[in-house]
Amino acid sequence: MGINIFLFVWFYIFYNTGDQFFYTRHLLGSALAWARAPAAVLNFNCMLILLPVCRNLLSLIRGSFVCCSRTMRKQLDKNLTFHKLVAYMIALMTAVHTIAHLLNVEWLNNSRQGVYDELSLDLSKLGDAVNTTFLNPIRIKDMNPQYIPIYFAFTSIAGLTGVVITLALILMVTSSMEVIRRSYFEVFWYTHHLFIIFFAGLVFHGAGRIVRSQQSTNPPHMVTVCKDRSDEWGQIPDCPDPQFAGGFPQTWMWVIGPMVLYICERLLRFIRYMQAVRYRKIVMHPSKVLELQLVKSGFKMEVGQYVFLNCPAISHLEWHPFTMTSAPEEDFFSVHIRSAGDWTDKLIHIMQQLPEGAQGPKMGVDGPFGTASEDVFDYEVSMLIGAGIGVTPFASILKSIWYKFKESNPKLRTRKIYFYWLCRETHAFEWFADLLQVLEKEMEERGMGDFLTYKLYLTGWDQSHATHVMVHFDKEIDVVTGLKQKTHYGRPIWEREFEQVRQENPTSVVGTFLCGPEALAKVLEKNCAKYSDVDPRKTKFYFNKENF
Repeated sequence: MGINIFLFVWFYIFYNTGDQFFYTRHLLGSALAWARAPAAVLNFNCMLILLPVCRNLLSLIRGSFVCCSRTMRKQLDKNLTFHKLVAYMIALMTAVHTIAHLLNVEWLNNSRQGVYDELSLDLSKLGDAVNTTFLNPIRIKDMNPQYIPIYFAFTSIAGLTGVVITLALILMVTSSMEVIRRSYFEVFWYTHHLFIIFFAGLVFHGAGRIVRSQQSTNPPHMVTVCKDRSDEWGQIPDCPDPQFAGGFPQTWMWVIGPMVLYICERLLRFIRYMQAVRYRKIVMHPSKVLELQLVKSGFKMEVGQYVFLNCPAISHLEWHPFTMTSAPEEDFFSVHIRSAGDWTDKLIHIMQQLPEGAQGPKMGVDGPFGTASEDVFDYEVSMLIGAGIGVTPFASILKSIWYKFKESNPKLRTRKIYFYWLCRETHAFEWFADLLQVLEKEMEERGMGDFLTYKLYLTGWDQSHATHVMVHFDKEIDVVTGLKQKTHYGRPIWEREFEQVRQENPTSVVGTFLCGPEALAKVLEKNCAKYSDVDPRKTKFYFNKENF
C-alpha cells in the first residue's frame, strides 16, 4: 500500500507541475495527472498480479524458508489474499484512469473544434503545418464532432486496447465474486483466462503515445514568454513552434519479467500433465465422497500438501485443487473429492460407471504444493480443526503420525495433538472413523493415550437420530463412529477449548490449523490472539489457515 501511495503521489506531482507538460495541462487540466498517476500504480500492480499464482515458484520459495521465519512462510500461504488485494487495486486504478481519459478525449475534441480559448485551438492545430509536431492526438476534422470521441476510441491504439483491457477486466472481476466462484466455477475459470488478452492489450496500450510532452528546441521555446503569443509562433526568433513527442512505452518493462515466469510455470504444468498417472484404487464413500488412490513416477509429498487435478474427459482446461489425504510414508497419494459442483459431479458419475477394477479416465496431476499444514510438526502442540471435507489435510497428518510411531521416528517433535472435526451429517464421519480407530488402538498399545485428543461435532441431526443416540447412550463406543470418544452435538464453545489447551500446555507454542470456512477462521484467529500470553515463556497460539 505504501508503494502504491508513493507512486500515485510522485507521478501526480510530476505531471501536474512539470514544465514539459505545461501546454498538455492547458488542454487537459488536472485530468492529465489523474490519468497518469493511476497508470503508474497500474504498472506496478500488473507486475505483481501474476506472482501469487505461480504455484511452483511459491513452493520453491516456501521450501527455502523451512529453516527461517515462521512469519515469512505464513505470508506466503496468503498468496491468494494478496492476489485479490492487487486485483482490487488494479480495478480501482483502472476506473480512475478510464474516467480521466474519457474527460481528456472530450476536452481534446473541444479544443480541436475551437470551443475553448485561442491558445487551445493553436495547440490543436500544431501538426497540420510543415515542420510542426502535434500535441492534440485528435487529428480528424472532416467528421461530425459528436462522433469523433467514439471514432478515436475505436481506431487509435490506445483507445482500442483500452476498451479491450477494460472489458476483459470487468468480466474477470465480476466472475470472481464469491457467489459465482462457488456456484459456477467453470464461468470463473474460463473468464479468468481473459488475462491473456488483458496483458496483450496492456503491452501495446502505450504504443500510441497519445500523452505528449514538450521537447527541447534550438532556439528554445520559452513557455513563459510565448504562451500569450501563439499567433506569432514560428514567425519570431524568441518563439519557435513548440515541438512535442510521446513518452516511450514503459508498461512492457514492468510486466515482462512476471510474464516470463508465468509462461515457465505453465510449461512446467504441461510437462507434469503429460506424465502418466495410474489408478491404484477407486473408492466411493457415503455422502458422495470419492476417494482416488493414484500412483505417479517420482512423486514425493509432505503432509498437508495439495495437488491440482485435470480430467480431459471433462475439460482440457479446468484444474481443481484437492488436499492429499495420504501420508508421505505411503507408496501412493490419495485425494477425497466431495460432490460440490459440475466438475466434481461429472467426475464422480464417470467413476461410478466404471467396471470393477478398471482404470479410470486419464488424469493430469500438477503438484504437490505446500500449505500451512506442512508446518504442523514444527510445533510441540497442535490444534487441528476441520469442517466437513476440510478434514482432508489432517487425514494426511494423522496417518503420518501413525507411521512415525510405528517406526519409532526420533525426529517427531510433536507431543500433543488436539483434533476437532465438524460435520453436518453422520455419513461424513464414516470414511475417516477407520483411521481414528487405528490411531486409538496404536496410542493405547504404546501407552500414549493422551497424545491425541479428538472431538467430533455433529452440527445437523433429526429426531430419529436423537432418539437412537439416547437409547444407546450407555454403550462404551459411540453409535455414530464406533469410536470410544463420543460424538458431540452442536458446535464447539471455542473459548472453553482454547482455555483448556492453555491450561494443559502452560509453556508451549501451539499451532492452530484450520481447513474450513472464513467465518470460522475469524473466530479462531480472534481466540488465538485472545488466549496468547504476553509473556513469551507462556502459552502462545499461532493461527494457520489453508488457502485455495
